[in-house]
Amino acid sequence: MQMPTHIVAAGGIVEDENKQILLVKTFHGGWVFPGGQVEVGENLMDGLRREVEEESGISTQVMQLIGVYSNTGMYKWHDGITDVPTKVMFDFICKPVGGELRTSVETSEVKWVKKDKVLDYITSGAIRARYEVYLEYKGSVRYMEYVTKPEFVIRENRDI
Repeated sequence: MQMPTHIVAAGGIVEDENKQILLVKTFHGGWVFPGGQVEVGENLMDGLRREVEEESGISTQVMQLIGVYSNTGMYKWHDGITDVPTKVMFDFICKPVGGELRTSVETSEVKWVKKDKVLDYITSGAIRARYEVYLEYKGSVRYMEYVTKPEFVIRENRDI
């Protein structure tokens, strides 16, 4: 039996005391909230804190799980050669606890954006849908299955 291969990732919607959201501009994905792949041997929370700090310079406290997402589409990476497997992503509300804004090798810009203006920046269908889950959050965790290529399509979307 072949063992399944999935990418496990975490996203952090970091909101400061002024109701501003931390956004990073990536070289391949435009404006997004920070996050990324959990490394081998790393737990989900540590992976999220590491990714947010690496991409933005901001240290965070992870507060609340708000969404679990499956991107079940397989597609080619930006190099046009590498197959990207199914992804499972967990989004959390986070609060900043230190650090200073800075860019990284993955980000060209980093900024705080008013909560109601974030969708003016985000162009990715999947990231927009996940941010909308945050805006609608009332205590239940959202589960969503989608594919991103060749176009963004939501296959399942419900609270669990």
